[in-house]
Amino acid sequence: MPTIRYWAGAKAAAGVESEVVDASTVSAALELVTTARPALAGVVPHCALLVDGRRVGADEPVGAATLIEVLPPFAGG
Repeated sequence: MPTIRYWAGAKAAAGVESEVVDASTVSAALELVTTARPALAGVVPHCALLVDGRRVGADEPVGAATLIEVLPPFAGG
């Protein structure tokens, strides 16, 4: 089952650093976690999604050893 790792504001909204989900695509994984953790629903649409270190869309398939990272936009200069 894939692992989702949250960063910055997504981590704060989730209340956990990471979790394992039973899903076959990024979108299915995000649906599970936003249902379980409603505060994420307002954050996830603004986030970049990485699968095993590369940026992907929500329809990306995932496998058992996949790492999905949820990265909110960062400010700085």
